[in-house]
Amino acid sequence: MRFAPLRSGFSAPSHQSKLKGCYVIEELLQQRIGALSIPDVDVTLLDANVRVRVVVAEGRAVVEILSGFPCASLRPWLDAQVQRVLADERLALTRLDLHPRIVSHAVQPNVSPLPNVRNLIAIGSGKGGVGKSTTAVNLALALAGEGARVGVLDADIYGPSIPTMLGLSGRPDSPDGKTIEPMQAHGVEAMSIGLLVDQDTPMIWRGPMATSALTQLLGETRWGHALSGDLDYLIVDLPPGTGDIQLTLAQKIPVAGAVIVTTPQDVATLDARKALKMFEKVSVPVLGLVENMAVHVCSNCGHAEHVFGEGGGKRMAEQYGVPLLGSLPLEIAIREQGDAGAPVVASAPASTAAAAYRATALRMAIELARRPRVATPLSASLV
Repeated sequence: MRFAPLRSGFSAPSHQSKLKGCYVIEELLQQRIGALSIPDVDVTLLDANVRVRVVVAEGRAVVEILSGFPCASLRPWLDAQVQRVLADERLALTRLDLHPRIVSHAVQPNVSPLPNVRNLIAIGSGKGGVGKSTTAVNLALALAGEGARVGVLDADIYGPSIPTMLGLSGRPDSPDGKTIEPMQAHGVEAMSIGLLVDQDTPMIWRGPMATSALTQLLGETRWGHALSGDLDYLIVDLPPGTGDIQLTLAQKIPVAGAVIVTTPQDVATLDARKALKMFEKVSVPVLGLVENMAVHVCSNCGHAEHVFGEGGGKRMAEQYGVPLLGSLPLEIAIREQGDAGAPVVASAPASTAAAAYRATALRMAIELARRPRVATPLSASLV
């Protein structure tokens, strides 16, 4: 809506009509900005529960955008799109305020949220060999790159791989002999049983011992200490399958959401279905599926080939009514950089693979932001 210019013979509009006109234009601009589709994610700001506020005065506008997920990389895109929307109404942008506010989301019934951790996200799979740990690490780094405070917990007691993938060595500190300070790499905190035992030491433990170790690692680590603030997300890399550790996590540890990693072939999606159903039975919301190793592009000729089949993740997502968060490529660089302790999101941020991980992480964070929040006591909300 545009304001009509004043013409001779007509009196100037009253102050009340001016206010009404500004209100109408502000409402229109808020709707148009909310309808913008986030690039590479195919979700509008409105559908992502982003709140938009516009104030117009004297041909200029101040825009405030409040999101429930980290979105630092969206700043240049938002600047350009908001200015375009305002230009259509002959308005100039005075200031764009972007405020990501990541809150705690609801967890399973009868489980209390962790102190110093707003949201725990479990990364699981029905079988091994699907690249779950690689996916977990790169998603964590992608969230950190968006401005979130992120930690990674290696819950694979028998086969810890997170220290290698993050390039960590040595032992974590214990300032009081009771708690452990997480180690830090590439801007994220990390803890793993692999940091507490020798690399070649096998963990010959029965199920109760392994689950007890996981509970201690989670509860006795001083999460947020290295990053000087509560963690927005703690990414938990689960072992494959649906055994004791997964059940302990689902029944005793507050999980805001789970992500299932699979490869496209039928044998992998069959096992991934079991992991999905397990989370559903224990009231852990499944945020979506990640289809790993979806396509390989030859570095010499550029030919794309679906080595492990095509579309398995999409078909499974449609069957169970959960989002397909992303389809990740099969690239030798992902493996090489993971083995070298420099995950592709950190070591090659401009690569196609890194872009795929960032888009997947953003979709995951958006899906969580759309979930119910932890109820805030009335007394706390009044403070």
